[in-house]
Amino acid sequence: MELLLISLLNGLSYGLLLFMLSAGLTLIFSLMGVLNFAHASFYMLGAYLGWQFSAWWGFGTALWLAPLAVGLAGALFERQVLRRVHAFGHVPELLVTFGLAYVVLEAVQLVWGRAPLDFAPPAWLQGPAFTLVQHPGQGWRVVAGAAPTDWCQQALAAGARVGCTPFPATRAFMAAVSLGMLAGLWLLLARTRVGLVIQAALTHPDMAQALGHNVPRVFMGVFGVGTALAGLAGVIGGSTFVTEPAMAHAVGPIIFVVAVIGGLGSLGGAFAASLLIGVMQTLAVSVDASLLDALRALGLVSATGAAGGGALWRLTLAQVAPVLPYLLLVAMLALRPQGLRGRREVFDEGA
Repeated sequence: MELLLISLLNGLSYGLLLFMLSAGLTLIFSLMGVLNFAHASFYMLGAYLGWQFSAWWGFGTALWLAPLAVGLAGALFERQVLRRVHAFGHVPELLVTFGLAYVVLEAVQLVWGRAPLDFAPPAWLQGPAFTLVQHPGQGWRVVAGAAPTDWCQQALAAGARVGCTPFPATRAFMAAVSLGMLAGLWLLLARTRVGLVIQAALTHPDMAQALGHNVPRVFMGVFGVGTALAGLAGVIGGSTFVTEPAMAHAVGPIIFVVAVIGGLGSLGGAFAASLLIGVMQTLAVSVDASLLDALRALGLVSATGAAGGGALWRLTLAQVAPVLPYLLLVAMLALRPQGLRGRREVFDEGA
C-alpha cells in the first residue's frame, strides 16, 4: 500500500513538472497561434544555466535568475526572428522554431560539452520531505523528514518489520513550485489588468491596438513568459533528474502530447492532461505484469495457452509505459479531437 501511495505522489509530481513545461507552450499557442518546436530546448537551456548560476551564486539565485535569462532570450527571439516570419504563415514559424532547437542544442554542447553535468540539489533539498511509517500493529504514521533509524530497523514478532517509505524533498519542492506557478498564472490572467489586456489581444487584437495597447509588445512578453516557465522547469527538472544534451529530446514529444490531449490553447486542459499522463506512466512503471498474466489470472487463458503466447502478449506494463501517452493521444484524436478542454483561450474562471 505504501508503495502505491508513493508511486501516486511521484506521478503527481512528475505530472506537475510536465504542466510547468506545457503551460508555457499552451500560453504561447493560445495567444500567438504558434507551436513552438524549440520549447523543450528552452527547458534544456534553463537546466544548463541553472547549473552554471548555481555553481557561481547558489541554487536559490539560480532558481530565479536562470528563468529570467531564458525568458529574455525567448523575448529577444520573438522580437528579432519570429515576428519577421509571422506574416508568412504557420509553416515558416514551425521551421524557424525547429531550426532554433538545433541551434540551442549545438550551442549548449559547445559551451558545456556532451557529458551529463553533476547538477545536485542543495543540501536543504537532499533527503526525504517526509517518510511513511507503517507499523503492523499501529497503522500508518507520517514523519517529517527522515524517520529515526531505530524505527525502520525494528523487527517485530513473526518476522514482521516496520516499513519506512521516504518521499524525496526534490519531488515535493517540484510539486510546490508547480502549484505556486499555477496560482500565479491564474491570478495574473484572471484578476489583473495585464491579464485583461492579454485576453483582449487574444480575442480582439485590432480593437486592443486601437485602444492604445501595443499588441506586438504583448506578444513578445507572453513569448518571454512562456519560455521563462520552461526555464524554471529546467532548473528544477535538471537538479531532480539529469542535465544532459538529450534532455530536450526526452521531454519534447511528451509536452506536445500533453498540449494536444488537454486541448490546444487551454491551460486547464493542459493541467488535467499533465496529471493524467504523469500518474499513468509512473503507476505503469511499477507494474511488472503482462496482459497474458492478467488473462491467466482471470481464468481466460490456460497455463498451456499462456506458455504458447506471443511476444506481444508477454510485454509487461512497465515495458510499454513509455508508449502509453502516445496511445492515449491516438485515442483522444480519434474520439475527441479538440482535446479535454480544447478552446482557444488563455484562462477562465472554471479552468
